[in-house]
Amino acid sequence: MNISLAQARRMAVRAQGLDGGWELPSGAEGAAQVVERLGYVQIDTIAVVERAHHHTLWARQPDYTPALLDNLQARERRVFEYWAHAAAYVPMRDYRFYLRKMRSYAEREQVWLGEHREVVEGVLGRIRAEGALGAADFEAPEGWVRRGWWSWKPAKQALERLFAAGELMVSERRAFQRRYDLRERVLPPWVDVSLPDEDEQARYAARQALQAYGVVIPKTIRPAFVSAPALAGAMRELAESGEAVAVEIEGLGSGYYAHPRALASADAPLPKPATAAILSPFDNAVIWRKRVEQLFGFKYSIECYTPQEKRRYGYFTLPVLWGECFMGRLDAKAERKTGVLIVRQLHLEPEAAVGEDFYSALAARLRAFAAFNGCGQITLDNAEDGAAQAALARALENS
Repeated sequence: MNISLAQARRMAVRAQGLDGGWELPSGAEGAAQVVERLGYVQIDTIAVVERAHHHTLWARQPDYTPALLDNLQARERRVFEYWAHAAAYVPMRDYRFYLRKMRSYAEREQVWLGEHREVVEGVLGRIRAEGALGAADFEAPEGWVRRGWWSWKPAKQALERLFAAGELMVSERRAFQRRYDLRERVLPPWVDVSLPDEDEQARYAARQALQAYGVVIPKTIRPAFVSAPALAGAMRELAESGEAVAVEIEGLGSGYYAHPRALASADAPLPKPATAAILSPFDNAVIWRKRVEQLFGFKYSIECYTPQEKRRYGYFTLPVLWGECFMGRLDAKAERKTGVLIVRQLHLEPEAAVGEDFYSALAARLRAFAAFNGCGQITLDNAEDGAAQAALARALENS
């Protein structure tokens, strides 16, 4: 089946919940549904604006606050932490699909855990007796010297290795620091812990990808718990059974698969006036950079790990989506003590067709984003050109 590039983009935006079309309950239930629809939400430590996991949820749930995710993890147990393609909050209902990954880590860590049995038993013994503990609750041995970011004290290494192996789970976070507890004290009794076979696991990953992305080509995403070849095979099986549709996208070729529900609404235009979305660099919609470049023509990367003199766009640029087009990126910083959101740079794509309606939408979203970051004011430091800065400034005055 052939579809246009515009149709594919609409399908992708809708599937990610960035068109404003998701009808979510308020509060923690709404946040839980976002995580379940997306499949996972990546955790990141950078906090120049609200951290990535909170930002990703807020982009889809207007009433979201960070306390909701904390509640889902620590009390309701609707999400748990584990490794997707990176550290992530994952729906608790999906726990069984991570068991193979845990077993793989357990096998890999056998040697270290055996060689450091005294440390491991000491860590587990204290957690059994005292309840959930963080790395800060364990002292480094006398004479130990940290020699780099990943040079952890032995107890911290034990915590992380036991976590990866599935023996410990993160019970909650306090001041963003993990608190580890025994699996049996965190895992709810309703969770299915049966080990899926490889075919079931691959089909589940394929269904999740179709739900989350609308239209996918398997080689441009890296699932958390299945290999790319297995995912491609499962996609073919779903296409044969009618759960997926093989499509060819105008200008991009074949190899894509679409969710039938997404395909059914491909001709329907996105809501007007189009809303602007300011996304985290680790948002599910943009984390697969090659996919975003192919589908949207938007070449994006973050430059926080790039030496300052080599940065083109800024330290932590946030993609700006308007309707079905990525219009550019802005580099922002939340000065929480003064309550000011600073837009340090604004860069628009050369081909971006911008006008008053775009700047009005961006200004409205910036106001909401500032409030989400605890800021009541917005300042503009710079823009790619004076006209863009002046236009945004005017829109902010009128918003």
